[in-house]
Amino acid sequence: MNLTVDHDLSLISLILSASWVVQGVMLLLVVASIASWWVIFSKYMILRKERRLTERFEREFYDAVEQDAHEALYAKTQERKNVACIEELFRRGHRAHLRLAEAVNPAVHEEVSVMQVLEGTRRAMQAAYQRELDQLEAHLPFLATVGSVSPYVGLFGTVWGIMNAFRGLADVSQATLAQVAPGIAEALIATAIGLFAAIPAVIAYNRFSHDIDRLANSLQVFMEEYLILVQRGRIRQTQKT
Repeated sequence: MNLTVDHDLSLISLILSASWVVQGVMLLLVVASIASWWVIFSKYMILRKERRLTERFEREFYDAVEQDAHEALYAKTQERKNVACIEELFRRGHRAHLRLAEAVNPAVHEEVSVMQVLEGTRRAMQAAYQRELDQLEAHLPFLATVGSVSPYVGLFGTVWGIMNAFRGLADVSQATLAQVAPGIAEALIATAIGLFAAIPAVIAYNRFSHDIDRLANSLQVFMEEYLILVQRGRIRQTQKT
């Protein structure tokens, strides 16, 4: 390593003069940062759309409850292509409810008949709930990985760069700060890039996890409310018969 007093300490020069190991670490961190920002923006748009569609369907659902127009709402949701998770739960649950209501044995006790329909509907909605939740949580582990690993990867590049800087002083009889400063500066860039990749990923992961937890709670509440409506409807139907 050629260490002189006159050094170009510009950012580009420091990166270009770094060892190939440090440059590889920087490149890896830059790629991870770009990928994490892509995940952040795409996940933000998905969750924003999900909240908007959820609010729309909740208004439609509770209006249908007041008007006892579940079949009309189900037919309306069947025509849509872009639906919220809560709307998909309703479609799956209502479809299962209709199939089970037709297939249940009318000879059994009415309480058994109601429980069979409720349990089958619950299982169908629970399966849809887990599937929709998995889709919402897609790529979140990547953000967690970038947020937790990037600082250590950057630190590795920094340690390697500082080690090379001090090794270059082995043949120098009198070392000065001006001689070792460029090597340390170029090594510290790796840590800076690691933090630049990690901080947005951690913030986004925490924010998205909070938003998804709120949506998951809303889905759980909706499932319970819908099952209560199914139970009431089945009880009224058995009482009429």
